[in-house]
Amino acid sequence: MPWYNGDYPPSYKNQPAALRKKAVEIANALLEEGMDEGMAIATGLKRARALMPAGAKRKPKTGE
Repeated sequence: MPWYNGDYPPSYKNQPAALRKKAVEIANALLEEGMDEGMAIATGLKRARALMPAGAKRKPKTGE
């Protein structure tokens, strides 16, 4: 099942928006290539984390 705006796997819920967007993009591409949904979710998140700069991965603390 491909994911779109606001519709993403539960494991992506607490990820920063930029990371989540990239992970969804990667996971959707993997699904199109025929990868299993569970594996696409995990691989998408792992690859997105590897591509994002360190500052984009962290969530800002409240009050920042």
